[in-house]
Amino acid sequence: MAEEAKHLETSRADRSVWLMKCPTIVSQAWQEATASAAGGPCPNPNPVVAKVILSFDPLSTDEDPKQFKMEMARSDNGNTPKNYSLNMFQDFVPMCVFSESNQGKFACEGKVGHKFDMEPHRENLADYAKLCRERTKKSMIKTRKVHVLDKHHGMGVRQMIQLINAAPKEKKKATPTKPFELKRTRRDRKDLENILFKLFERQPNWSLKHLMQETDQPEQFLKEIMNDLCVYNKRGPNQGTHELKPEYKKSVEDTTAT
Repeated sequence: MAEEAKHLETSRADRSVWLMKCPTIVSQAWQEATASAAGGPCPNPNPVVAKVILSFDPLSTDEDPKQFKMEMARSDNGNTPKNYSLNMFQDFVPMCVFSESNQGKFACEGKVGHKFDMEPHRENLADYAKLCRERTKKSMIKTRKVHVLDKHHGMGVRQMIQLINAAPKEKKKATPTKPFELKRTRRDRKDLENILFKLFERQPNWSLKHLMQETDQPEQFLKEIMNDLCVYNKRGPNQGTHELKPEYKKSVEDTTAT
């Protein structure tokens, strides 16, 4: 090892840092913004690529009423979401962040205090859906390749066809057919809310998969309504399920009592 690599700088080891998992389009946008800022007429090695907005309700009775939202500083692609929700986690394996300089020096930049998962904010879901469709279309476009056969240059068409027919043919593997999926039709929002209230009367916790089976509604439409009516259990005995928000639980109990 080089002499400078034998020492680890630890002056910032106690600093609290955030670890965030972001989509590829966000990472690419940040890299492009950094490259353009560094190569412009007034180079800026640390450009502002996004800002984090923390909002909370001081009167909320939730254990953790804080909500994190990230807003991109720039978005060149019209369908690239500009706003993202940051889902925070604190129960994870303790981790530290290390860096290596161009001179080969190593440093501990801090320990991870919060971990975030990043997803498009609900107000940008329509734009994100367009982006996904465009990406799928591009992946389905087949590029045609032309090979020049120097060995058989000048060969007649008939000889070429005979040569192709004589070549051993590879057996095509049968592609498994996907089961046909019926397109679900959206119900009236008020009707669907009444159906959900009745389902939660039957049992207090439901997974999204089971609610889709019971209501026969499109997943995205059902998610939108669930975000308004329910809370998601990230931990505990009911992890991975939804339950009604306290204000809706009370209204359902009052209706049942009458």
